[in-house]
Amino acid sequence: MFSATTLVFLGLAAVGSSHMIMNTPPPYKVDNSPLLANGADFPCKNTFTGGSGTTSMAIGSVQPLKFTGGATHGGGSCQISVTYDTTITKSSTWKVIHSIEGGCPVQNQAGNIGEDANALDPDTYSFTVPSALPTGTATLAWTWFNKIGNREMYMNCAPISITAGTSKRDEEEDLMARNITQLVERDQAAYNALPNMFVANVGNGCGTQDSKDLLFPNAGDSVETLTGSSTGSLATPTGNCQAAVAGSSPAATATGAGSSAAPSALPAVSASPASSPAASSSLPGGVFATVPTSGQASATAPAVSETPATSAPAAVPTSVASSPVSVPAASPASSASTPAGTGTTGSGTAIAAGTACSPEGLWNCIGGTSFQQCASGTWSVATQMAAGTQCTAGQSTTLNMSASGAKGKRVVGHARRMNAQRY
Repeated sequence: MFSATTLVFLGLAAVGSSHMIMNTPPPYKVDNSPLLANGADFPCKNTFTGGSGTTSMAIGSVQPLKFTGGATHGGGSCQISVTYDTTITKSSTWKVIHSIEGGCPVQNQAGNIGEDANALDPDTYSFTVPSALPTGTATLAWTWFNKIGNREMYMNCAPISITAGTSKRDEEEDLMARNITQLVERDQAAYNALPNMFVANVGNGCGTQDSKDLLFPNAGDSVETLTGSSTGSLATPTGNCQAAVAGSSPAATATGAGSSAAPSALPAVSASPASSPAASSSLPGGVFATVPTSGQASATAPAVSETPATSAPAAVPTSVASSPVSVPAASPASSASTPAGTGTTGSGTAIAAGTACSPEGLWNCIGGTSFQQCASGTWSVATQMAAGTQCTAGQSTTLNMSASGAKGKRVVGHARRMNAQRY
């Protein structure tokens, strides 16, 4: 015979073990618990391994979003966000591509739908991959702010590969032939324009209201509002949190001695944007990634900063190729400049992303198969050349391309015709 206290404890344990988790797209190693209240395991519960592999998502495609579990906590509000960072940290920038306000991950449910951790959520959702997103390897995050229960933030992350549809590939090939810089600027602007992921209930001074569906300060352009008869009205967040300013890289600062085991300051949305967009660069295959502008602050209790760190945008060369290229990790401490010149110089070795350089616009062709550019005073991350093309190794004020194969000859031929028409 169990006591009433024991039965309550067992009931809570059952619910606790049946928290909701994203099953489609497949996340990294399964962990259905919420983020820690102090944010020590933000983002993604520090889990970036395991799972069933990478999900390929074509630009413009509609992707399913499904969940498993029974502890739905009356639903709530969710976001789908993307980062292109290869090494994800607390200071990584996540950009929102879809928001669901109310009714997520369950609709018209006052509490939980059951205690079975393996039960499939009866409600399914979907989102569209924005047509302006850069292609390449990325990480997708599903974040959830539950309506009923403890004030928590859930976050599941999944490895994805964003690929170009036929129209996107044709457009990129045409733009690359016309002007690589035009493609760089377009993709950088499109990504920076997306709102930052909303972060709360993780010790960053921002919270959500109990028994209310969250109204995101900046939900973006792709928004579903699923408030029904049992969800009630939407409510704004509480505490020191403002709208996620598109184009800014929110950061939090804190003081304290800290230690190697102490969590870094968590990102907190800012009341005003930085003077310029967060520095960004492209990764192999057109992957677009943020470049940290400073070292991470150590903290024992994250505090919100009213003004995000200022940084300058870096060039984001994007190519239609998808083969990975190995490049050195960014070295913020490095300050060596690249010599100016008009001809091709050097052997064309990769330079650490973020290293100071000059003159502005200088290209560095690495072994003929990838390139990087000096933009806003620093080197971008190396990017793979388009399929069937190669560049002349070394540094030059122009990116000299040659072709092999039908596709490569078409790209280079188009570029030469455009140059001939221009002059």
